[in-house]
Amino acid sequence: MTLSEDPEPIVAAAAAAHRAWSRAPRATRAAALTAVARALDDAGDELVEVARAETNLAEARLRGELLRTTFQLRLFADVLLDGGYLDVRVDHADPQWPMGPRPDLRRTSQAIGPVIVYAASNFPFAFSVAGGDTASALAAGASVIVKAHAGHPELSRRTARVVVEALRAAGAPDGLFALVETRETGIAILRDPRVKAGSFTGSIPGGRALFDIASSRPDPIPFFGELGSVNPVFVTGAADRARGATIAGELLGSVTLGSGQFCTKPGVVLVPRDGALLAALREAALPDGQPMLNDRIQAGYAETLHELAGHPDVEVLAQGSDPFGAAPSPTVLLTSLDALLAKQEELFRECFGPTVLVAAYDLEADLVRFARAIDGQLTATLVAEEGDGIVPGLVDELREKAGRLLWNQWPTGVSVTFAQQHGGPYPATTAPGTTSVGTAAIDRFLRPVAFQGFPEALLPDELAEAPATGLVRRVDGAVETRG
Repeated sequence: MTLSEDPEPIVAAAAAAHRAWSRAPRATRAAALTAVARALDDAGDELVEVARAETNLAEARLRGELLRTTFQLRLFADVLLDGGYLDVRVDHADPQWPMGPRPDLRRTSQAIGPVIVYAASNFPFAFSVAGGDTASALAAGASVIVKAHAGHPELSRRTARVVVEALRAAGAPDGLFALVETRETGIAILRDPRVKAGSFTGSIPGGRALFDIASSRPDPIPFFGELGSVNPVFVTGAADRARGATIAGELLGSVTLGSGQFCTKPGVVLVPRDGALLAALREAALPDGQPMLNDRIQAGYAETLHELAGHPDVEVLAQGSDPFGAAPSPTVLLTSLDALLAKQEELFRECFGPTVLVAAYDLEADLVRFARAIDGQLTATLVAEEGDGIVPGLVDELREKAGRLLWNQWPTGVSVTFAQQHGGPYPATTAPGTTSVGTAAIDRFLRPVAFQGFPEALLPDELAEAPATGLVRRVDGAVETRG
């Protein structure tokens, strides 16, 4: 595959491909997604070896991530065949409608247009070239241009080649998928009026800069950015007394998973002062460090850790032997909830690596006060007992701040499923009404369109009186299954 960095022919081809692809039968698009998944599986050994060389990630982790990637593609193929994502609504003409005579109205969803996807560094398969954003956009009927991440360039090229060849063999239109590598090309494509949406997973500064470009175009477009999250954990006194040492072990496992390089890593944990959890963390045998993805990420992590550890209101509670190395050993920092509230901008921040800041509290009521003070998050975790009186009020606050609430579980697992929500209020994301994981991710790349008074021969199949392919529809207000 020859890579071009000239945005004009890339966007022109994507615009032409979008029109053909978005009109293709759902079964045709589903078969193409399945073909891409099969091709990636077949190329797995080669791709994993390239990924190991470029990312420092272990083979087992990469194979699991590749499995997730192909599962996503197959799951979206199933979504296409089901057809429910179209949210089809048919209202027949009704001269007796209470608000006056009603015309024949039929509503469906179609792809928003060509989109640009900015790949992530920490998931070189699942959030990269053929990851969830690409899968959901292709399923929606959009053409996709991927801006590769500089952290794994050769893997990006080889993955893109597999995707292009599989789509071509499946009969998809040329230009449906393309890869670009330079920042300048990515920005030029985002500004192109033929591109109708963008998606991104990465840092707050990088994502906000792209969001501002998308929003300030003469024709602003939606930009689905996942930017950053601290993912606070709230531990009640009853939970601490019941199983503080167990919670400590689980917390360390979540914080150090993947060397802490997960957007859902717990970054701040609120615990009772002088409780069992705090004592267990102070005496914990910390696991060995793991290599980070690349030198740039390691340098950024070390800088943030230096700033946090050097803060006058913070002390090092526990730390491994080499906290600033290429394979940094874990660090557990300690502050007070009062200091965290007073210095929120300095202390309540993402530290992308194997570090957690523990904040000790005296009054359990302050958990609600803190929940009220924080900004948007991907996740918020409650480690509590069912009878805890503080929980209802705490949940009521946290549902305003986070996209996913967890009860006695840890946020670093993000299951690809129908009910998943991976998003949240800003700065967690730029589009809190959407998700980047799970089948609802397809909604980001769709827009509704209604047909009023049309003859049936001119309607899309899903709006016909008797669709050729089965799907669930709402007809005259009642749910109807056609199959």
